[in-house]
Amino acid sequence: MSSQDSPRSRISRRQVIRGLLATGAFGATSKLWVGCTPANDSSTSSSSPPAGKELVMGFIYVGPKDDFGYNQAHFQGKEGVQGVKVVDQASVPETTEVQEAMRNMIEQDKATVLFPTSFGYFDPHILKLATDYPEVQFFHCGAMYDAAKHPKNVGSYFGYIDEAQYVAGVVAGHMSKTGKLGFVAAKPIPQVLRNINSFTLGARSVKPTITTQVIFTGDWSLPVKEAEATNSLIDQGADVITCHVDSPKVVIETAEKRGAFTSGYHANQAALAPKGYLTGAEWDWTKVYSDYVKMIQEGKTLMNGGIPHLLRGGYKDGFVKISAFGPAVSETAKKDAEAARDKMKAGSLVIYKGGLKDNTGKEVVPAGKDYATTAIELESMNWLVEGVVGKTA
Repeated sequence: MSSQDSPRSRISRRQVIRGLLATGAFGATSKLWVGCTPANDSSTSSSSPPAGKELVMGFIYVGPKDDFGYNQAHFQGKEGVQGVKVVDQASVPETTEVQEAMRNMIEQDKATVLFPTSFGYFDPHILKLATDYPEVQFFHCGAMYDAAKHPKNVGSYFGYIDEAQYVAGVVAGHMSKTGKLGFVAAKPIPQVLRNINSFTLGARSVKPTITTQVIFTGDWSLPVKEAEATNSLIDQGADVITCHVDSPKVVIETAEKRGAFTSGYHANQAALAPKGYLTGAEWDWTKVYSDYVKMIQEGKTLMNGGIPHLLRGGYKDGFVKISAFGPAVSETAKKDAEAARDKMKAGSLVIYKGGLKDNTGKEVVPAGKDYATTAIELESMNWLVEGVVGKTA
């Protein structure tokens, strides 16, 4: 598929992290993601329902379920849900088509809980349907909920995936022989910058002089530019490549062909790079969706205050993880990465420590003041940390 004219390009202006920026409520948000399979692919799966009325949950994705990226991560999360009936639909554009998809799930499938996962589904589509169906609960992946203006049956959820990026960076730091890492990124917005910076800080915790060259492609799904950026980074000496784009597939495959190591994002891309895949930052949406099931089965709802309207978490909450280590990863790298992961789970590892400088020499975290994962200051990040080669504008 070509970049600008592909179905992927037309539907990738959605989901992410702008929601976070809009509300300042979320520790991290995400604007990522797509792929390419048949449009409007839908399926139904079910497991043993609880006693009494059957709980039906619906999931909607903007791209295909097998994009090796954001949509696949949500699909895998849905697949892990137990004890309820689940319906889902893939490749649904951020237009009135998603309203139709939601309405069909409510009226035909009798869904009372919906997870429309793309950023662009929220306004006006989720808000419109939430008003039409006040007894249905709508959960949106992002940081869009505002109690002052949004219906009580709407909620938001997200994860601090930059914690997993830090751990992946530790592995990259160990495995790089050139001391140069490469990062293919879509746009310089806070969520993306946070992933770049955390990955770099993880690597520099191993090798303080290591650098990360970043190339911004300009949009979330531009396969041709992603391939060009990957090749350019490798040509400049980067021997470990990672990314923050809709689907890492092109980046991972291109780097594998060039003999470079890779670190993935969203889901596990090990199958795309059997030799060079080191690990990757992944979401664990099964944990999140299963937590929602438990709360709902206990009689809790958004409307009665039993379920928080903004739900977010990191490593210690089980929202994020890293991919299994690839065959090339050294025992030392594994040991150090696992140690960082354990500290992250315990809440004892602070990524953004006081006195931190950006790549222009400006102090961006005040001396004597650490920024924890939940720090509001990180939500408006507009800088690249020392060690990153690149500009935000």
